[in-house]
Amino acid sequence: MKPLIINAKEDTPKIVLDTDLDEFIISGRSLPEDAHDFYKPLFEWLLEYVKKPKPVTTFRFELEYYNTSSSKQLSKLFLILKEFPAKVRILWYYHHDDIDMLENGKRYAKLTGLDFTMISIPAVEDDSFEIVIN
Repeated sequence: MKPLIINAKEDTPKIVLDTDLDEFIISGRSLPEDAHDFYKPLFEWLLEYVKKPKPVTTFRFELEYYNTSSSKQLSKLFLILKEFPAKVRILWYYHHDDIDMLENGKRYAKLTGLDFTMISIPAVEDDSFEIVIN
């Protein structure tokens, strides 16, 4: 399957959906003017991928910030992933002092029942990681 790679811009995240990699990635800031249009290729790609997914699909979310319209698209994404015929793992990264992003990940986990792992990104001077498993 042809990879879907969208490079990050000031207000849109980087998206890497490539079946040759061990995980799919969404990272950066998600503030697109039209979140529905921005995320549409991602949903189309996933609808093809779901026909023949890997035994385990891992999604890595390293979002710094996202707006309300992006939140709606992320909810839609998690609902699609919830219906996958194979196992789905979510790696939800958040900066150690960003309690809102941690709580958002926990909320998505609770609402979807997907396998979320919360991973704290340490401050630059701190070289330790804290992993919280729900």
